[in-house]
Amino acid sequence: MNRINIIGAGLAGLSAALTIAKAGKGCRLISPMSSERAQSVMAEGGINAALNTMGEDDTPQEHYADTMKGGVYLADPNAVYRLCTEAPATVSELCNLGAALRMQKNGPVLRNFGGQKKKRTAYAKSSTGKILMTALTDAVRRYEVQGLIERYTHHRMEELCISGETCTGVKVLDLYSGDRLLCSGPVILACGGMNSLFPGLTTGTVVNTGDAAAAAFCQGVALANLEFIQYHPTTAAIAGKRCLISEAARGEGGRLYVLKNAKPWYFMEEKYPEYGNLMPRDVVSREMELVRHLPECSDTVYLDMTELQQEVWKTKLTDLREECMELLGKDPSTEALEVSPGIHYFMGGIYVDEQHRCSKRSLYAAGECACQYHGANRLGGNSMLGAVYGGKRAAMTAMEELTDARENAVDIISRGSGPCFVEPTVQEEAAVILRNALGIFRTGEQLTEALDKLKELTNKEQCTYQKKRLILGQAVLMSALNRCESRGAHTRTDFPDKNDSVFRKTSKIVFDGEKIAVSLEEIPVRRGENA
Repeated sequence: MNRINIIGAGLAGLSAALTIAKAGKGCRLISPMSSERAQSVMAEGGINAALNTMGEDDTPQEHYADTMKGGVYLADPNAVYRLCTEAPATVSELCNLGAALRMQKNGPVLRNFGGQKKKRTAYAKSSTGKILMTALTDAVRRYEVQGLIERYTHHRMEELCISGETCTGVKVLDLYSGDRLLCSGPVILACGGMNSLFPGLTTGTVVNTGDAAAAAFCQGVALANLEFIQYHPTTAAIAGKRCLISEAARGEGGRLYVLKNAKPWYFMEEKYPEYGNLMPRDVVSREMELVRHLPECSDTVYLDMTELQQEVWKTKLTDLREECMELLGKDPSTEALEVSPGIHYFMGGIYVDEQHRCSKRSLYAAGECACQYHGANRLGGNSMLGAVYGGKRAAMTAMEELTDARENAVDIISRGSGPCFVEPTVQEEAAVILRNALGIFRTGEQLTEALDKLKELTNKEQCTYQKKRLILGQAVLMSALNRCESRGAHTRTDFPDKNDSVFRKTSKIVFDGEKIAVSLEEIPVRRGENA
């Protein structure tokens, strides 16, 4: 059987595998961790779809308009339109697989999420990712038994096999035995974000190293929009990472405030009366940073959930409350929480077209590792949707283009001598450089200085993994330096305005083995509409 290789076993990877298996075709599901430990399990707030079960006359067209506006019109409108129009069917399919979302008589209960006026986010308390992953994992296992899906857990991608402009397979390392394998056939990358570049500052796991994307980039695969790094407004420091306090807290009525002249000032409600605390995440994070530096304000922002009804805590936010009590030592139902923005999501990633094709033939990407759907800023609730739908779409394209009927085998390249350990994060010196230059507010001077320092470290680095991560870090800095405007999650204080005439374009970045080059690519015109 001619199999498609899938790198990553989170929502996007599972969705791709399930799509392929349902069509009667074979695939390999390759990941360093089991699905139960994938980043997707940690997703909390919900999944967006204009199901209109709350009587608000919501439509997929409004979902599309909100997504494009939230991303500051930088996403491919045709891809986003497909995403939003297919969202109701996507959520319905998940429910049919057994995803235990909160339900009422006419379908899933929906909640408010940022940047959207209408209730559109289906959820399971604040453990939606775990619920969706359980349903998809169970569905995939049925096809594993049939032999259509082969699991390669504890395997890590080392590099792609590229012949000319075509991907012919992928080389992977067995972390238990040390064996190196060559898996022939097309490849779908569903390997998550670049958390390892920012150790201790992300809400995600550093097991999502970004190494697969870094390896692909170093082999000439184009990336895009790397400058757009989403800071989630409500996070708190815990050991080794940031604890995410789900946007569901604000969706159910949580309020942000800062002490102004020693009295609570609910600044988001005053500055943005229409959306209040549910403005898009880039806006909320910027405002939090601005108000806490005002001379009349304290330097701490608080999330106040003490006025929420007990029924909300019992039925909608039970697990969020338990998590805060266990990890932060505070009961959010009785005391306000100190919060600050933390890195949460990478809008940029591997450059793909509407059908999830990469810049090399027979190579596809989906989920957080891909540059698709979110533009300059992601709306809460669209990440799980983008992963599930994107994985399905990438799989459909890969199957349509699967022309070689020959068996593609797994060959052992070399035998190992036992368990392998790969350092999950960049070296601390590099992490500090990236952290200081790629905050919520940036300047060209900071970015240039950081790029020079990172190039120096890259030239000294001997470890192959680390060197590729540092090259990826350079690409992020160069993308941010090249975009001389402020848009979405990218705010340049030396270029504070949005410049549509020059920069309403995709930042495409390519490495030829010696030099990194950034270019601006036109965004596709919505079919049937004028530019």
